[in-house]
Amino acid sequence: MTDAPAAAPTHLEFPDNALLPLLYGEHDRNLARIEAALGVHIVSRGNQLVVTGEPAAAAAARAALESLYRRLERGMTVEPGEVDAAVRLGTESISGGAPAWSDDLTIRTRKRPITPRSPTQATYIRALRTNSLVFGLGPAGTGKTYLAVACAVDRLIAGEVDRIILSRPAVEAGERLGFLPGDLREKVDPYLRPLYDALHDMLPGDQIAKRMASGEIEVAPLAFMRGRTLADAFVILDEAQNTTPSQMKMFLTRLGANARMAVTGDLSQIDLPAGTPSGLTDAVETLADVEGIGFVRFSDADVVRHPLVARIVRAYDARDATAPPARRPGR
Repeated sequence: MTDAPAAAPTHLEFPDNALLPLLYGEHDRNLARIEAALGVHIVSRGNQLVVTGEPAAAAAARAALESLYRRLERGMTVEPGEVDAAVRLGTESISGGAPAWSDDLTIRTRKRPITPRSPTQATYIRALRTNSLVFGLGPAGTGKTYLAVACAVDRLIAGEVDRIILSRPAVEAGERLGFLPGDLREKVDPYLRPLYDALHDMLPGDQIAKRMASGEIEVAPLAFMRGRTLADAFVILDEAQNTTPSQMKMFLTRLGANARMAVTGDLSQIDLPAGTPSGLTDAVETLADVEGIGFVRFSDADVVRHPLVARIVRAYDARDATAPPARRPGR
């Protein structure tokens, strides 16, 4: 029996030699990262690369490298996170899914452009741009809230909305606001910190302060939404799994003219008191067939934080899948 013939190597050529050090990375670390992720071997020869490996893996490596090169041509950076994203999207494009990288999905903020790092993130950005209301569901680290804030900033800068409203329910396991020190603002600010952090990734600090003072950007706990009509705004409700059904209905019915809403949450991380139903679960079931609402579900494969986070999520999911219902956390 003879061995199957080796797959023909894949050749790539890049015209701008000045971009190659940025593409390859210091000591070729970007090439090594692609090799490790896809099980291919990459050799550089001047402005050419030769990729050898299984045909599908080599094709995914080619798609990833070409998408990274296009980023550099547009003046964008290539960091380890972008390399990992290009590999994920390159693999998806080879299997007939989303394109490896698409300029129309770039979110432009005052600090830096933001592009999707997984096929689901690409779907999410499209949904945020085409639907009045979008639910982003899935585990931590998948970019649900971050991308929603980025889209909101993009629309504000473009003048498509007059303001951004970011909200969270002030609920955390084992604590109540009354037991925390300080006045009301000092009590709720820790719950809203992740939203501030996302803003600071996209806008200079002085602009954030100026826009918050003028009311163009508002960060407030969910209770502050009652009785309002939110028009000409991009409104984001984060950690929505910790709302009750009545709170969720209250929030969703605030939607006014020329407004967009994004609701994000992780149904495996519910911190409500035992026996209290989640407003996010209720809304997903109730609104599943309502026209104009987008639902995007992330999985551990979409985690874009440290690779260990995805493994942690999978381990907990596997444990929960075999645990009796009464023992499952957040139920």
